[in-house]
Amino acid sequence: MTDQQISLEVAYGTPKKQALLEVVVEKGATVEQAILASGIVKRFPDINLEVLKVGIWNRTCKLTDLPKKGDRIEIYRPLIADPKEARRRRAEKAKDEGRANRVTGGRAKATVNPSES
Repeated sequence: MTDQQISLEVAYGTPKKQALLEVVVEKGATVEQAILASGIVKRFPDINLEVLKVGIWNRTCKLTDLPKKGDRIEIYRPLIADPKEARRRRAEKAKDEGRANRVTGGRAKATVNPSES
């Protein structure tokens, strides 16, 4: 590695297979160029950079952004479920099961059976 090069990591994963590849690129290379140079697109043919979002250290970025030495570039898959909708379903289930207060949504108070007192 020369003074004009930087070392990066490129990460991508599916439920069954993950990859974290180290790549050395020229300073001034874009996120897209680093991803292509890593060869990760050959390992995972389902990667479509025109559709999928990318980020550096859990912060989304553009393909044209310039990474710094030591950065980890991540390729994100689309979410299967909307997080807000999943939370709403869990809350409704908790209410139905009596684990949550039907009015406030908070934890249900334990009822004391008078015969146990």
